[in-house]
Amino acid sequence: MLLELKNIEKKYKTPSGEDEITILKDLSLQVSPGEAIAIVGPSGSGKTTLLNIIGSLDKATAGTVSFAGKDLTALDDRELAKLRNLDMGFVFQLHHLLPQCTVLENVLVPTIPTMTMGTVRWNVGMLKKKGVRSRNAADAEDLAKKLLAKVGLDKRLDYFPAQLSGGELQRTAVVRALINKPKLVLADEPTGSLDKDSSANLGQLLVELNKEEGAALIVVTHSSELAQLMDKTYNLQNGKLEIC
Repeated sequence: MLLELKNIEKKYKTPSGEDEITILKDLSLQVSPGEAIAIVGPSGSGKTTLLNIIGSLDKATAGTVSFAGKDLTALDDRELAKLRNLDMGFVFQLHHLLPQCTVLENVLVPTIPTMTMGTVRWNVGMLKKKGVRSRNAADAEDLAKKLLAKVGLDKRLDYFPAQLSGGELQRTAVVRALINKPKLVLADEPTGSLDKDSSANLGQLLVELNKEEGAALIVVTHSSELAQLMDKTYNLQNGKLEIC
């Protein structure tokens, strides 16, 4: 099992600090390597909160999260940052590309983290100097170009984000999420800001890359069309997941 959540609970204090709001309660989930699942549910049901807990961007109030044999609750911030960088890929509704970097440079950014005072600092000037793990810079660049060609962006390597369409921005973000060959890709409303045709194309792309690259995929979405492309669909309501 790649990912296992057991009895997850998430509570937030109200603004007054006197009461608590329960977002997730007694929630469990298992995801196998290479599996693709969708999580749907009404707005405010906690879908993004759940995705953030899975991606170690947030912590559960109670329960355990195990990923690739590791108990995420037992890792410190530095270890979690390394895990997020090397073993997880993130795709957000708003692509979060760096405007001053080209398409190729944006894709390569996750390959050059340096650790400073316990946090990850990105140094864009090192793009040509450092790779990731045992890969050198040339290997990382070759992989980036290969993935960008696979998604139809081989003619856009030197373009800046402001020169791209919405669909091209999201395709770049998908490639960036895959550049370190993660075990798990997390996508939060990846088609939410796209038109119908672009949404359909991106959905197909996510599924194709999921199968070709072998990374498990978890997609939070309001789109029934995107959800239908996944292996399984879960509905999040009243703090719990139910398979559709």
